[in-house]
Amino acid sequence: MTRPGRHAAVTGATALLGVLWFAGWSITRIGPATVCYVFMPVGLLAAGLALRALRRDVRPAPAGRRFWLLLETAGWLMAAGYAWLGLAGVAAYPAMPAMPVGASVLIGLGQLAAMAAVATVPLGVTGWAQRGRQWLDRAIAFLGCAAVLWHFGIFPMLTLSHPWSPGVLATVLGGFLFAAGAVTKVSYLPGGPLDRLAVRLVAGTGLVAAAFAVLAVLRPGDAAISAQSVLLPIVPLLIALAALRQRHATAGPPARADSWLPYLAMVAADVPLAHVLFGTTTLGDGIHEVRIVAGVAALVATLVSVRQWVVNRDNTRLLREREASEARLQYEATHDALTGLGNRALFRERLNAALATTGATVLLVDLDDFNTVNDSLGHDVGDELLVAFADTLRRAIGDDGVPARLAGDEFAVLITTPGGDAAVAERIMTAIAVPISAHRLLVQASAGSATAPAGARASQVLRDADAAMHTAKQRGKANWVRYAAGMEKPAQAAAQLGGDLRRALDAGEFSLVYQPIVSLVDGRTIGVEALVRWNHPERGMVSPADFIPAAERTGLIVPLGRWVLRETCRQAAAWIAEFGPDVLWKAAPNVSVRQLHDPDFVADVRAALADSGLPADRLVLELTESAVLRGHQVLKVLHELHDMGVRLALDDFGTGESSLSLLRAFPAAVVKLDKSFVDNIELDEEGSAAANARQAVARAVVQLADALGLDTVAEGIENQEQADRLRKLGYTVGQGYFLGRPVDAAAFTARLVAQRKLTAA
Repeated sequence: MTRPGRHAAVTGATALLGVLWFAGWSITRIGPATVCYVFMPVGLLAAGLALRALRRDVRPAPAGRRFWLLLETAGWLMAAGYAWLGLAGVAAYPAMPAMPVGASVLIGLGQLAAMAAVATVPLGVTGWAQRGRQWLDRAIAFLGCAAVLWHFGIFPMLTLSHPWSPGVLATVLGGFLFAAGAVTKVSYLPGGPLDRLAVRLVAGTGLVAAAFAVLAVLRPGDAAISAQSVLLPIVPLLIALAALRQRHATAGPPARADSWLPYLAMVAADVPLAHVLFGTTTLGDGIHEVRIVAGVAALVATLVSVRQWVVNRDNTRLLREREASEARLQYEATHDALTGLGNRALFRERLNAALATTGATVLLVDLDDFNTVNDSLGHDVGDELLVAFADTLRRAIGDDGVPARLAGDEFAVLITTPGGDAAVAERIMTAIAVPISAHRLLVQASAGSATAPAGARASQVLRDADAAMHTAKQRGKANWVRYAAGMEKPAQAAAQLGGDLRRALDAGEFSLVYQPIVSLVDGRTIGVEALVRWNHPERGMVSPADFIPAAERTGLIVPLGRWVLRETCRQAAAWIAEFGPDVLWKAAPNVSVRQLHDPDFVADVRAALADSGLPADRLVLELTESAVLRGHQVLKVLHELHDMGVRLALDDFGTGESSLSLLRAFPAAVVKLDKSFVDNIELDEEGSAAANARQAVARAVVQLADALGLDTVAEGIENQEQADRLRKLGYTVGQGYFLGRPVDAAAFTARLVAQRKLTAA
């Protein structure tokens, strides 16, 4: 048996011996009656040792440690008090001793320590309101318990013909108070560092006082002997069992308070009242007892009424809060959190209701180039723009429709005025013709409307409106289009193309062709631009102008671009290995803005270089101006690539927002003059003003690049005259159909072989 188990066994054995001794003494009357005073001190000594071992071995949390320490202190004090009483019994033999004052004081201090232990048990109460409700419940329960204990215990002891000594009465009264307080306190114990059953066992020790009071009334002659030998040894047994229980307690979910306790206390308070009114008790000298019992019962009933009012008030408040919460959840489920407009679910619900009765007209509105705002100015500015656009939409629609935000920058309007889609669309376009939002942004939108009769499906009218909206975008954006039959076919074709892209990636239908980058000085090939091609099994060669936008739209440009990058590096490294390190100085795949936003892009470049063995300075990533102008995150990625040694080329330079500030912020190594400035550049300067303008731009670009230490490449050279004019302007490198068309890897290898033979000759 473990040591904690031995402590509980000792207290149990002591209690059993007390019962056996009292039974034998009652029958035989052999031996001194003062033996009864031995059992309580011995049991309390074992219980105190059990509590000390618990604190030493388990090391509970601060709240638990304080509880068990106070309880252990109570045990030592009461053990000393009962030992003192036992010594007084030996001294008074053969008479029974009176309670010594010192013993009464020690036992009283022990009871106070036990009360403090229970009082300091944390209940997890937060807030004055919750604390007030709990104190009300505990007051009701305490008064109910106290009424029963007073009427059937203390009052009969006071009215005996031979009243007990003040010390004994004080001890019993302290036990009553502990019992009433402990029972009500542990009813609200939530768990935590103290086991509920362990604390209930401790609280049960106070009920021994009630049993003693009843025994004192029923057997006034030998109540002290039976109490000392039979009743009181139960106290250390319960304490030792509580310590043993705490050792094996496991943490569990917080327990609920015994909400039935106040009502049970009200019933308990009515029991003494019924006893004095309908029992055998006569009034006379007991009139004060009747008043006390009736007053306590009335007070408990009043407090229960107050408690019921508080509960009803709290339930009403909780019901209102629940209704408000449900309303809030319903609103959040049907409205967009950012703009406050109805969301897709609410819009479809309203649309279905309209189609079930009179038919409906839907206007879909989509902001043009909204991603540019997000990428260049940040998502916070983009969100502010969406909020401002939603407010503008509300005002422009007025009473002619109900707006909603479907997703992202896509909005919808359910037209409520027959034939009002044209007026609403025109008002929207007019409203956004001026800058909106706190950042004064000028935005454009494309819109498409569709009308369906009653009984039509919501999905069909939405598809028609979406087809009209995409038609508006294809016609140049910033306008609106009403749906006409057949408009959905291009959108369906685009959707089918997006699906084919995924399959084509898995099937390996993509290939690369390589366009030479040539020295305008000696005609030698010094680099290559890698271009992706798609040979569709049914449609044949698909133009990049068709599938690249689809890849951008579906996000497949990221895995496609990753493949282009790795294949370019592999092929360039193979050519360098075959023809020597001077054969190619530039291996240039194109990079899209979606790739730059991919968090793994830098790692993909690093892996492609490492796997292929291509030197980083031979890789030139070609980017458009629109890709560069996409915010701080893109610039961070570009600087990381530059720090790796990879060179960056600004493609199609001069067609967008090209400026000195752009070149200074962007770590470019190469500037590529757009083909639009090369076309007809060979014409006589005096014969064509357009040619003069092109030459001026071309001259400015090369001078700016030279000043910044950048290389230049002229694109789209289609004849010798253009090459000569560009060389005269300062360009040394170019590409175009005249210098070399895009060819597959085998044909480009043959070009390099021919160039090597020519060089050798």
